[in-house]
Amino acid sequence: MKTQPNIEQKKIKCALALVNVLEKEGVKLVFGHPGEQILSFYDALRLSNIKHILTRHEQSAAHAADGYARASGKLGVCVATAGPGALNLIMGIATAYKDSVPILVITGDVPTSQRGTGTFQDIDLCSVFNAVTLKSFYCHDATEAIENITNAIEILKKGITGPVHVNLPKNILEDMVKLPLLSNSSKNNYLNKIDVLKINKVLKLINSAKKPLIVAGAGLIWGGALKEINELVETLQIPLSTTYPSRGVIPENNQLCLGLIGNRGTPVSNYAGKNCDLIIGLGCRFSERTLSGIGKTKIIHVNIDPGTLKGDINIQMDVKEFLNEILKFKELIYSEDDQYMQSWWLELNKYREKHPAPYDVKFNYFERPLMPQQAIKEILDASSDSIIVNDAGTHTTWVTLYKKVLRPSSLLFSGGFGPMGYGLPAAIGASFANPGESILVIVGDGGFQMTLQELATIHQNKLPIVICVINNHSLGIIRQWQEVYYGKTYEVELENPDFVKLGQSYGIDSTRCDSPDSVFNAVEKGIKLKKPFLIDILVQKENIPLP
Repeated sequence: MKTQPNIEQKKIKCALALVNVLEKEGVKLVFGHPGEQILSFYDALRLSNIKHILTRHEQSAAHAADGYARASGKLGVCVATAGPGALNLIMGIATAYKDSVPILVITGDVPTSQRGTGTFQDIDLCSVFNAVTLKSFYCHDATEAIENITNAIEILKKGITGPVHVNLPKNILEDMVKLPLLSNSSKNNYLNKIDVLKINKVLKLINSAKKPLIVAGAGLIWGGALKEINELVETLQIPLSTTYPSRGVIPENNQLCLGLIGNRGTPVSNYAGKNCDLIIGLGCRFSERTLSGIGKTKIIHVNIDPGTLKGDINIQMDVKEFLNEILKFKELIYSEDDQYMQSWWLELNKYREKHPAPYDVKFNYFERPLMPQQAIKEILDASSDSIIVNDAGTHTTWVTLYKKVLRPSSLLFSGGFGPMGYGLPAAIGASFANPGESILVIVGDGGFQMTLQELATIHQNKLPIVICVINNHSLGIIRQWQEVYYGKTYEVELENPDFVKLGQSYGIDSTRCDSPDSVFNAVEKGIKLKKPFLIDILVQKENIPLP
């Protein structure tokens, strides 16, 4: 019997091996900014089929990866170099962490021999990232680097969603590794086996409830359970309320959807939360803002993350698997002759008729001076079914109140952290996630100036983003809180540049509006252009309604 010749395994740079892993896992684009310690990784990207989007600031790379993930339901990836580059990512990564957005964060680092010596740009990055990620990996050698990136992706595919960080020292990226690439992973599994006794208890509670309510969270989106939640609601006719990031999992023009619950929630949704006798929380966190719309009632809470569970019955389980288990027994729950459910719906519909949501508020079309809430309504009316990306500020309240969300992932906003400057770079990510689709970002003049350098990224990539700057020459919400709590304002007035000239200097068509009709027409025009378009909307100072 002949023996096979001993063929020496081919070696390649660790950086190239890591990029090969990303390609194998289906990563098609990354957002980032290069620097010295990550250049080997960038050289490998240059040789790959992965598209790199150069943002003008690392914070924007993180926000863009976040917007991409929220708009697509897929993994977002951002890259930065060591020291200041990596730390500039922190704002965006904290934002994603608070909202459980799946992002792979890749940073370069000083060579292992310099770690902890206080040399140029040396800092313990993993200690910093540990606070805002599910896990932060440090690599001691090339083999561990490949294992870490594989395990990071496995965590994001199979477990709790959120950012995972992999730190890559410069010398390790240059080291050689053998092919074939390592493919073993940790196979992290955060899920419990199906607890039959708990499922039976849930079924009994739902069956005996007279006024049940489903509270849907973004876990339904990340878990790919949209089909299942729609089937459950349509079959069992249980009313559904949503948290902010899950708006649209069932269209808000569907009578079975009561809308947002909690702070800024619809009147009927908060009424249901205060008067129901059972809440079924699916893939939500029950944050303090959501709980403000909920009274004392029994709660069934289903979430893959055990750290979020707050119910009377807690089920740590993939929400899609849970729904499929419940749907197996749907015939045992629903009955068209259920008088309690009929009475519950009659009560809710009467309340909804007397206390409608503000979606259809009407304004005088030609009224001046232009108030911000009227500007927002005109933007939303003209934007039709565009994806809306919302920044932080007073305008956020008006968008929340006036936008009727008809599909999931079509209203994007950083809910848990709410940084100013999120909107513009997140819109870049959303645009790459939905090529050819119109994206509209609404941002205040304060938030706009925190990341406006990304106009260059938008122009360079010819992204069809309509940028609506709500310009009241102030930090509006801070001004309001100062007036309410301190009686005087301080350092909230803004001497703004000419935003039209600014947009034009970046090669972006720009215009200015100060009346309702001009806002509507400008937004409609911008969407039809299918290219970058900036609208400077001059509005009066106006307080937001208190919750």
